[in-house]
Amino acid sequence: MTPTLRLFLLTALTMLAFAGNSLLNRAALAGDLIGPSGFAMIRVIAGAVVLALLVWRRDRRWADLAEVSWKSTGALALYVLGFSHAYIWLDAGIGALFLFGGVQITMFAGALIGGERPSPQRWAGAVLAFGGLVLLLAPSTNAPSLLGAGLMLAAAFGWGMYSLYGRQVKRPLQATAGNFLLAVPIALIVGWSVPDAMPATSPGVILAVLSGAVTSGLGYALWYTILPRLAATLAAVAQLTVPVIAAAGGALLLAEFPGFSFLIASVLVLGGVALSVWRKT
Repeated sequence: MTPTLRLFLLTALTMLAFAGNSLLNRAALAGDLIGPSGFAMIRVIAGAVVLALLVWRRDRRWADLAEVSWKSTGALALYVLGFSHAYIWLDAGIGALFLFGGVQITMFAGALIGGERPSPQRWAGAVLAFGGLVLLLAPSTNAPSLLGAGLMLAAAFGWGMYSLYGRQVKRPLQATAGNFLLAVPIALIVGWSVPDAMPATSPGVILAVLSGAVTSGLGYALWYTILPRLAATLAAVAQLTVPVIAAAGGALLLAEFPGFSFLIASVLVLGGVALSVWRKT
């Protein structure tokens, strides 16, 4: 397997994990299985436990905070909390659209400020992919809640900044574990300050644990591993596949159908990503 193919497959696996987070969170909240604060708290704790165990198994230490800062931890907490609360009002695919559309803007802006200069081809791919997302949103222009959209855009800013910080770490597993551990008290404080109106059920707790341990903890560790090998603008564009995956999963698993324009939007998004990665600059 060539390094390029390996990087592509690892990136694709990470995007599936990201889409899985949207589906798990939306399934838990839409089914009234757990509230958003409870989901966020359990998700962060489960991710911290799994990552700490992985670090202990490999390095015989719980976590190394040398590459963790209040900025990266705060960005992670903002993402997790905004994400969980936004899915009260947003379908899986639409929520992912807001999230990764905002992430693209954040990462592109951060890359430009940091001196990265995308090629015209990568710019064209980004515009094409983002246009697909706009089309995907068009059938539901009046449906999404402004509060839900605002919370998800805040989460997008947090995730975009977290991804930009991740491109600089040398030990991704250690850094991810440290960020999750320090995010636990933030999630607990917010959760206790904004209590849920509904009690947590066993299925809801299971979905939150899966989101934290598998699609978040392991998925984010993998993301931090491959981020240094991706240009920031390319990483931003690659994540635009997530809303398409989440929308398809929402239709199949949650009966949240995005409409007939979904197919056209998917072609535009995937075509834009393909255009961006066809030639590396």
